[in-house]
Amino acid sequence: MSFRTIDELEAALRDADYLPDRGLSTALFLALALEKPLLLEGEAGVGKTEAAKSLATALGARLIRLQCYEGLDVAHAVYEWNYSRQLLHIRAAQEGTVSEDELFGAEFLIRRPLLEAIDSEEPVVLLIDEIDRADEEFEAFLLEVLSDFQITIPEIGTIRARRRPAVVLTSNRTRELHDALKRRALFHWIGHPSIEREIDIVRLRVPGIPERLAAEAAAFVRELRGLDLSKPPGVAETIDWAMALNALGRQEIDADVVQQTLGSVLKYREDIEAIRDETLQQLVDAAKAGSH
Repeated sequence: MSFRTIDELEAALRDADYLPDRGLSTALFLALALEKPLLLEGEAGVGKTEAAKSLATALGARLIRLQCYEGLDVAHAVYEWNYSRQLLHIRAAQEGTVSEDELFGAEFLIRRPLLEAIDSEEPVVLLIDEIDRADEEFEAFLLEVLSDFQITIPEIGTIRARRRPAVVLTSNRTRELHDALKRRALFHWIGHPSIEREIDIVRLRVPGIPERLAAEAAAFVRELRGLDLSKPPGVAETIDWAMALNALGRQEIDADVVQQTLGSVLKYREDIEAIRDETLQQLVDAAKAGSH
């Protein structure tokens, strides 16, 4: 599937339960039109990963996700050789049951996410998630993949993309990425949404939630983001908390239910303790006033 306009893409993302702002919709549209990777940066929980997942749904494409971490290497990200199969082949050749073929052919490859995406004949959205957690050496390796959409395997040669995957990279900016990587991608920063859009997101992702509860939950989380917290809550936490409140059958928030469910929206003990008692009631009052 392709999109002729930004509006078409935006509508398809909405159908996939994702509400992008116009800037993100434009960035995604241009990434598809220009066949360039898109780097999404922003705080954790603002919807970077969900954007890639929803794009795959909107395109009717397969999502291939590479979760980055410190120490990620080629064997886990691109390919490795199936040594067990190679050993069995050698034994069979010695027994004369098979011919002595090349042991480093494509049939002995175990394809990891990057090679799987490059070598796919089907539409693919390749999500390289949290690239900032990977080592700089791996980031440098990605340059060939992102510039030429090809992977070189010494024993086989260069494998070029049969059809270019749509590529989305995400970063929480735990470290700065190199300019060489950024030059190969379009860029978009995802911030926290406006209160109106966050309420719309809650309504979309938590079907049947009372209007007042959705508004007060979004307003309360917005108040939390104004505090000096170790980990301010993102949209993902707003959705999780709204689901919890709705599951309890609440029509609105109060200090008691907020205190009982804070673990759905705050994930550090220090943050939870910092807003209890007087601060908690003040935040509830502010949220109720700000939601009307």
